[in-house]
Amino acid sequence: MKLTLDKKDRLCHVKLHEEKLLSTLAPQLKSELVYLNTEGYRNIILDLTDVVYIDSSGLSALLVGNRLCKESNGTFVLTGLGTQVSKLIKISQLEPILNIVPTVTESVDYVMMEELDRDLRG
Repeated sequence: MKLTLDKKDRLCHVKLHEEKLLSTLAPQLKSELVYLNTEGYRNIILDLTDVVYIDSSGLSALLVGNRLCKESNGTFVLTGLGTQVSKLIKISQLEPILNIVPTVTESVDYVMMEELDRDLRG
């Protein structure tokens, strides 16, 4: 699985460099997300700009990332969704569950606003 990690102070930006997120890659992505979470990254931005298709295993990996971040009081954001991936998420009725933001820059802003809100709430 090809991906790049940009680890920052309060978040990690993961860019997946694959056309398809299928059952052959989903377990590796899940493992990477679990590893990042255990390293202390509770805010993860998953950039799917290069991904044109996701199967049910790929959706499961996205839900794992979302659950891990929520359980550690963080934020999981999907960005760079193509038309097919957006349709599949919509058909699967996952839009209300997942945080979907159009660009990486907006995703970073979204995560930082969530962090500020958590900090203010104590």
